[in-house]
Amino acid sequence: MKLGEVCSVIAGQSPEGRFYNSKQDGTPFYQGKKEFGEIFLGEPTVWTTKTTKEAQENDILMSVRAPVGPINFATQKICIGRGLASIRAGKDIDKDFLFYFLVLNEKNISGNAGAVFASINKKDIENIQVPLPPLPEQQRIVKILDEVFGEIKKAKENTEKNLQNSKELFESYLQSVFTNQGKDWETDRLENLTLKIGSGATPRGGRESYIKQGISLVRSMNVHDRNFVEKNLAFINDKQAKDLLNVTLEKGDVLLNITGASVARCCVFDEKYLPARVNQHVSIIRPRKEIIDPTFLNYLLTSKIYKDQLLVIGGQGATRQAITKAQLEDFNIFYPKSLSEQKSIIAKLDALSGETKKLEGIYKQKLADLEELKKSVLQSAFAGKL
Repeated sequence: MKLGEVCSVIAGQSPEGRFYNSKQDGTPFYQGKKEFGEIFLGEPTVWTTKTTKEAQENDILMSVRAPVGPINFATQKICIGRGLASIRAGKDIDKDFLFYFLVLNEKNISGNAGAVFASINKKDIENIQVPLPPLPEQQRIVKILDEVFGEIKKAKENTEKNLQNSKELFESYLQSVFTNQGKDWETDRLENLTLKIGSGATPRGGRESYIKQGISLVRSMNVHDRNFVEKNLAFINDKQAKDLLNVTLEKGDVLLNITGASVARCCVFDEKYLPARVNQHVSIIRPRKEIIDPTFLNYLLTSKIYKDQLLVIGGQGATRQAITKAQLEDFNIFYPKSLSEQKSIIAKLDALSGETKKLEGIYKQKLADLEELKKSVLQSAFAGKL
């Protein structure tokens, strides 16, 4: 049966901007999926004193502009914009039964193929084919799915908690290493412990000037804490690289993001991406390896005690988050004078990090398996196998 035969579909329509406010005055206004919670809508950020199209409490909401298909429940009367449609179940279909059916088929819902961007209209939604067993059977299926999904939710919450605990275990140990210094530890400024501290620039033409292969250009998106990320690595030609010769990367360089939301993220550069340069959002910190090991310095700068200090420095700019070269040069750290002690600490941290990552992998796989279980149960439900 077509959805439009058992439900009312209301296409969203945004009010004029002059009626919007952020003072919780009027009706909550929602535009699209970005405001969805896991099942119910998140808190609104905008209200409107004049509504156009409204959804009622317990209406099913569907995202009708990219992405098309994700659904949610309205928990109160709201005003819906062009990015949403409201589906109001009629007397012959259980709203939760319909919700579960749409969850199962979210990825199969498609709209106008010829549209400039992915979208689905009211007629498309009304034409969605929906199975319609008798109402008591719908309610029986919903009861089983509620119970199964409740257990899956508990399992996910426990797994997510275990995943978080495994991460916190490593961070806690890392913090203890740098808050309980040994007797032979000493303090010094980074300038005295490094051969180079400096950032690069974006080649003229910006991202439009990047090429598919060439010399690597490291940007802030490649620098994560203790992890160099290859995704979105840019490449520049020989001429562009020559203009950035003074920020040529070398094996063992430590990279630190010095501007923007990712300020203070830090990793050791992966030498397999040589030759390479950095742009202006990333600073090269080149340790004097006879004094301080690059991996040790990376662990140090990503420990909470030092990360917090860098975040404070980075948040002091008048208009944006930024850490200057002078601030880095003047940054004080405690470290063991003995390289052998540094390497001993690295070995312990590497071992714990390895075990932590194994646990994280196990928990992430379990979360993925639980999501697959949800799909499998839904498929069984709508194949008449429950």
